[in-house]
Amino acid sequence: MAIKIILTIIFLAVLIGIGVYSRKQAGSVDGFVLGGRSVGPWLSAFAFGTSYFSAVVFVGYAGQFGWKYGLSSTWIGIGNALIGSLLAWIVLGRRTKLMTQHIESRTMPDFFGTRYQSQGLRVVASIIAFVFLIPYTAGVYKGISTLFEMGFGIPYEYCVVIMSVLTALYVILGGYKATAMNDFVQGVIMLFGIVIVIAAVLNTQGGLASAVGKLATLPADGHPELNGKFADWLGPDPWNLLGVVVLTSLGTWGLPQMVGKFYSITDEKAIRRGTVISTLFAIVVAGGCYFLGGFGRLFDAPALLPNGKLAYDSIIPSMLVTLPDVIIALVVLLVLSASMSTLASLVLTSSSTMTLDLIYRDKKSDSGEVDEGIIDDLISEKIERRKVVVMRVLIVFFITISLMIALNPPTFIAQLMGISWGALAGAFLAPFLLGLYSKKVTTASVWACFAWGVGLTVVNMMIGNPINPINCGAVAMVGGFPVVWIVSLFSRKIPAETVDKFFECYRK
Repeated sequence: MAIKIILTIIFLAVLIGIGVYSRKQAGSVDGFVLGGRSVGPWLSAFAFGTSYFSAVVFVGYAGQFGWKYGLSSTWIGIGNALIGSLLAWIVLGRRTKLMTQHIESRTMPDFFGTRYQSQGLRVVASIIAFVFLIPYTAGVYKGISTLFEMGFGIPYEYCVVIMSVLTALYVILGGYKATAMNDFVQGVIMLFGIVIVIAAVLNTQGGLASAVGKLATLPADGHPELNGKFADWLGPDPWNLLGVVVLTSLGTWGLPQMVGKFYSITDEKAIRRGTVISTLFAIVVAGGCYFLGGFGRLFDAPALLPNGKLAYDSIIPSMLVTLPDVIIALVVLLVLSASMSTLASLVLTSSSTMTLDLIYRDKKSDSGEVDEGIIDDLISEKIERRKVVVMRVLIVFFITISLMIALNPPTFIAQLMGISWGALAGAFLAPFLLGLYSKKVTTASVWACFAWGVGLTVVNMMIGNPINPINCGAVAMVGGFPVVWIVSLFSRKIPAETVDKFFECYRK
């Protein structure tokens, strides 16, 4: 216990210290939200990766899908690396950086409002982001607290409160720059931690070959024709596995807290380097998490919940509880690192969206530039300070709401994330991606996609989730593309001269 406490205190002291160090750069809106658009490739890549992979992945997804699919769940991690990281940086990185800087966009809702010439889109997008980031945040709290309770014996409720206070503290102090610097520290811990934990867990089963051999002998629940499939490379249920790969990989392309990393990176050269770093990070961390979860059936079966369902979120803790104290301390730091970085990104995204897109909406011309008549007011130091103060207040508000949900979580971590990612990426992915590449996307098609993504997710949830929230989220994301394409064919186009001004940035 002394080792756990000492390492945790050192870790948390470093986080807060970075927040204090970065506070001078968080006085302006650009500094607080985007780090002055001067964040280098290493910090940006690690910020992307650590925001991507949290306790939701390590505890919720790795445990649940490792139990369901065995070693084939490793494909989820590979998909996250190749689609969620590599392709995301290649397809979105450069164009997002150039266009958002050209139109002076600081948030994804701001992009929608300016790119599609509709302040209504900007307002509704900010509301969607704020509402549906909350269940994701609650899922992160639940995951981190489950492991913390296992490692320290502290009641779940206390863990949730402590983590929320500490995260709020360093984000409020240092803004995005503090978050990115802490993400780098946390990312290094995650890289080393996952490798050591996998080795320790496999060692308890006699090594890799022995563990795979044991997995191959296990029967499938109620399906004798699938016996031994948990050690198979496609697993017992490849089609549902594909749905998870789509949700967790393609979803990052439409999430405000993920896309925002491309807003702040320094330049195109940094984007190329960041692409490689981010992909390698995802291979180790995501691939390692799901690979580890694939061996979950070799340990004690999870307990049953009052509704008779398996407590999937207890699978990973049950795998780790017998490890040496030093390894458990490392696990606690691993999950702390993964989760606090994600929490910081979520609360910063939510507060900046509400402040800049609802409370203070800058008036822009058709070119996306701030109108000259109000430029003096917008750059005044007083207004800048006021915006930053409001964002800091909203960080506390957002954390409080998500904390209340986390103290009484309605479902499994994986389902919380499925609802959040399904609605957000279902609404935002298609119009954001197509808006960077196509001049033919119309304002009406964006409205239609918002209604499609949020509507499908909410209706499915209200009628009792007849479609698994994971698969529903995947359908919402992919379905957004035909929705935008079809509606754009039959709705009024944005004036060509206006759209041409937005795309000038790619010709410079």
